Amino acid sequence: MFMLRNVGKYIFGDSSKPEIIHLDQGQLYIVRPNSPKGYSECIFKDAAACIRRTSTAYQYQLVIQRAYEEGEEQLLDDAEDADEAKDEKLFLLDESLHLRSTIRDGQAVFAWRDLSGDPGDLYEFICDSSVQPSAVSMFEMVAIQCQFERKYRRSHETATEKELHQFSFSESIPPASTSTPPESPLASPAVTRSKSAKEKAVAKSEPPPQKATTVAPPAPAPPPALEILTKENAELHLFDVETGTFILQDSEVIASVWEVDTWEYWFQIDGKDKAWLGQPVLADLNPVFNFEYLSFIFNQYTNDGAAYSWLLRFQDMETEERFQHGIMRALWEQLNQQKWIKTKEDERDYILEAFNDITMEDADKADEEEEVEEEEEYSDAEEARSEHYDSDEEEEDITRGPKDGSQNSQLAVGYKHDRSFVVRGSKIGVFKHTPRNGLEFTTSINKVATPQGKLFEPKKVMLHGEDSSMILQNISEPNKLYRMDLEYGKVVDEWKVHDDIPVTTFTPEKKFAQMTNEQTFLGISNNALFRVDPRLAGNKLVESQLKQYVSKNDFSAAATTANGYIAVASNKGDIRLFDRLGINAKTHIPALGEAIIGLDVSADGKWILGTCRTYLLLIDAEQKEGKNAGKLGFEKSFGKDSKPKPRRLALNPNHVAQMQAEAKCPLSFTPAKFNTGLDAEETSIVTSTGPFMITWNLKKVLRGNKTPYTIKRYDEEVKADNFRFGSDKNVIVALPNEVNMISKQTFKKPTRESISTPMRQLRSRHSIVDSRY
Repeated sequence: MFMLRNVGKYIFGDSSKPEIIHLDQGQLYIVRPNSPKGYSECIFKDAAACIRRTSTAYQYQLVIQRAYEEGEEQLLDDAEDADEAKDEKLFLLDESLHLRSTIRDGQAVFAWRDLSGDPGDLYEFICDSSVQPSAVSMFEMVAIQCQFERKYRRSHETATEKELHQFSFSESIPPASTSTPPESPLASPAVTRSKSAKEKAVAKSEPPPQKATTVAPPAPAPPPALEILTKENAELHLFDVETGTFILQDSEVIASVWEVDTWEYWFQIDGKDKAWLGQPVLADLNPVFNFEYLSFIFNQYTNDGAAYSWLLRFQDMETEERFQHGIMRALWEQLNQQKWIKTKEDERDYILEAFNDITMEDADKADEEEEVEEEEEYSDAEEARSEHYDSDEEEEDITRGPKDGSQNSQLAVGYKHDRSFVVRGSKIGVFKHTPRNGLEFTTSINKVATPQGKLFEPKKVMLHGEDSSMILQNISEPNKLYRMDLEYGKVVDEWKVHDDIPVTTFTPEKKFAQMTNEQTFLGISNNALFRVDPRLAGNKLVESQLKQYVSKNDFSAAATTANGYIAVASNKGDIRLFDRLGINAKTHIPALGEAIIGLDVSADGKWILGTCRTYLLLIDAEQKEGKNAGKLGFEKSFGKDSKPKPRRLALNPNHVAQMQAEAKCPLSFTPAKFNTGLDAEETSIVTSTGPFMITWNLKKVLRGNKTPYTIKRYDEEVKADNFRFGSDKNVIVALPNEVNMISKQTFKKPTRESISTPMRQLRSRHSIVDSRY
């Protein structure tokens, strides 16, 4: 912040103007931690803050003014009892206020002492989420300069950094109890700002760290180090589930990462008097770097299944960058089992950028447009609910699933005839999509068996040929595929793909091929990409359209665009883009580390969506500059210095810690899907992990919102999910013994309540069907 102090003369500007700087939107609270009057009270629900000159030299006021809605101010002016004092709070900017700021729930919060109240009372101005961090930093800087001028009675332009630092305060800020918080208390970390090294040198004293309700587990004994990768000074905060904030544990710790064995690394945090944390470097670390706040947030898992969310705050950007390179090198080498130094420099930059919590500037449409759109969506959802849900439906009216030892496992959503198919053991349930956004059980296919009559449980299924057929794979016969005629409900064809090339997975020839009579489709093996043509005699693999690699690429997933461009991902975590079969990839996207277990592509090929176990990967495949600007990575290779920018869609570590505490299982995402439809724009993403379903809003992701996702919790594990074809408002979900179609409106912002409490399911005979088939 103090690097910006020389900008002050531009902010102070024209001395004839009373206001120096202002923040347009926020709320004013008074917090009384020890008062019988109540913990907190909202003074102004809508307010603006400014710093104002007074008629006395070197004297300034912090002013909080009530903001009025259109017409409201005129009504108050006409009232006989109008009192201007009630609409404005004035505070002389003096060091006795102990003015300080923090970030809580993704919003800046300013706090200062209530000098006329009881000890511990304070005011809090909670900035609206639309207020930019740069404006917040500038406001705090001007406040510090004003306090300097009041104390020393000279211009702040003559102040040294040491003199300015004495007006930077670090007391913790207790959260105000907002009745309608703009964001979840877990939406983003609230970090109590602590003093830098220079501040500590001039500060008289520092309050002791606040005790957290969440208690850190004991640290295990660390293994011996073979090589130190990084060793940096920082301060340590622990996320407290009860208050939804990070609480300072130790103002001076050493965070180290070292090698302990071949491709094994250790992460250790030590204070002066104790070891705080020690754990292996694994993907479950869920690392997030935020250089704006010089912070690193990560998760810790203990052997008893508990999860903790920690935050390291560094003194400067250079320190955080050194630490980032060290821990990311360890994480990448552990996952890829090769040396970080051997990767190309541009690939290393690509990987590091993906783990930064940065604001994106890709959104072209204004926030107001999305707000209108969300209001329309809400209205549509409410209308559908009023038609569809039966609030008087009794729990006993709904037949639960059978106790036959089998569970729902896979979901295939029809494009052509508004049907969904759910695999359960060696059975398949068929469900009709109703006009009222519900499901109706239609029939069941009770025996999935080879033409020879041998029952099997399909490993993978895919609708085919205008949704009249289904392609199935038997896990015990990887070189074969089967075609089921859905009209007759039986397997009618057995196809030998190749004698020596097993099928890892398969995907349609084009994204919407299942709506046509297209007979061919694509398949992949560990190191090959090929076309399957069931009309061929003998083996069905088309030899002339086989792309086989000498090295084992360990392919794991594939997807196609509406034009038939192909994306192939691997268990190594990299992605290849092809414009057609039989040739080398046009673009190779480097691995971040984790295996990619699912892949989807937008219909136009602009967006690629990869699913890893602990995060999603969103990649813009459109080239922005150079001779190939406007072309997709499927069509032309990216230039050497213009690799696509990755967006790593990860859950906030705070939410992960709470989810882990509730579900007692680590993150493990199901393959994520875009909403899709003919001539439909992809606007949402859906996936699940354990009992939680998650939807990402694509516009919010591109805009850089801190929490661009919503959740819905169930009592049971979610087995599979996907959007209804042609809609981004309705999601089909398969639980172990139920199949639902739910409105996206039922998803909630991630809060302690929405994470810990399974949502009451609005049941009707249409929305939840008997899954005994």
